[in-house]
Amino acid sequence: MQKLSRLIAPPYDVIDSAERARYAALDADNIVHVMLPEAPPGRPEDERYRAAADRLAAWRKSGVLQRDPNPVLYVMAQDFTLPTGEQRTRRGVFAAVAAEGYEPRRVRPHEHTHAGPKADRLALMQATATNIESIFLLAPDKDRSLARALADSGKSKPDATAELNGVGIRLWIVRDPSHFPLPPSPLYIADGHHRYETASAYAKENPAADRVLALIVSAEDSGLAVLPTHRVIFGAGRDLEHVLPRWRDWFDIVPVPAGRDPVETLAALGRERTACIVADRTRMIALVMRPGALPDRLPALAQSEAVRDLDVARIESLVVKEILGSGTTTPTLRYIADAKQALDTVRHGGAALAVLLNPTKVEQVFAVADAGDVMPPKSTYFIPKVPSGLVLRPLS
Repeated sequence: MQKLSRLIAPPYDVIDSAERARYAALDADNIVHVMLPEAPPGRPEDERYRAAADRLAAWRKSGVLQRDPNPVLYVMAQDFTLPTGEQRTRRGVFAAVAAEGYEPRRVRPHEHTHAGPKADRLALMQATATNIESIFLLAPDKDRSLARALADSGKSKPDATAELNGVGIRLWIVRDPSHFPLPPSPLYIADGHHRYETASAYAKENPAADRVLALIVSAEDSGLAVLPTHRVIFGAGRDLEHVLPRWRDWFDIVPVPAGRDPVETLAALGRERTACIVADRTRMIALVMRPGALPDRLPALAQSEAVRDLDVARIESLVVKEILGSGTTTPTLRYIADAKQALDTVRHGGAALAVLLNPTKVEQVFAVADAGDVMPPKSTYFIPKVPSGLVLRPLS
């Protein structure tokens, strides 16, 4: 367990330079050396991809990476703790799914992607011919066949264990995949849009590499957890009094007394209506949307009803954008998943305002994807992250 724990890391897109250095220092064989490669000293930056390929080849030669001789599946359980203190276990199966883009609608997205990260990941894939990381897919699993199979697979002693940032990891190898009930399409991307689109682009160049490594989790899994990503705004001249008159057109204004848990308060207020909490350095207020206030006010909020129904889309349009446009200086917007950290950034970190949101529901993710629409940025934060370096998949 100790050795494996030193070799894995979170996904590439949540690791900053300081974190990359920390994981790299854990072990010369940590996955970040290939996942986020660096060029050899004195060499051009674009040689980092060749350096990743050389290191990967060395790992295979030395036995750091060992290939299963026959097709297998890998079942993983992640034991973690929510910010509330509740302990959960999320289960999923690593498998290969078709890398065919979105047109067939068998894999459905809910986010926009950007050209830069896709070019970077494609260059790494071209150099290594390997799925260095998996994507994260959700299966509707209405009959719970996948959830039951995952639970049954975890009844025996695991083949490997590890720990990553406080999350316990257990892994089982399914050596006879023919009887494992892999779910039918459609499957929905929870995390890894850039990686899926990169794999699909690579498959067009290399038709034999028409699959991509994915962790598939049942939407019925009791451990599935989605957190909100709160908005923190920096910028002078932005205060509650300045924007309250505009918000009264759409929201009831509810004071949040000192000493009340803001997350619990927001959850209660948001059970029936869209709600958020806005905090400055001295106070917190809740904004609770008035029934019928939205449709006539913002007809261009989104192209689909699925997005118009999202709390995060409404708050982004009616609250966050109002704050961003309310001052005379150029604002900065930061996304923070932890509510306490978001509030502390206002009280002690120089931010002007924090906007706390309730989490998006999994069924809403499905509805937006089914409508062919996309959510606002940072609408979902699935925890825990899928570890990188536990399972890799060669493409040749």
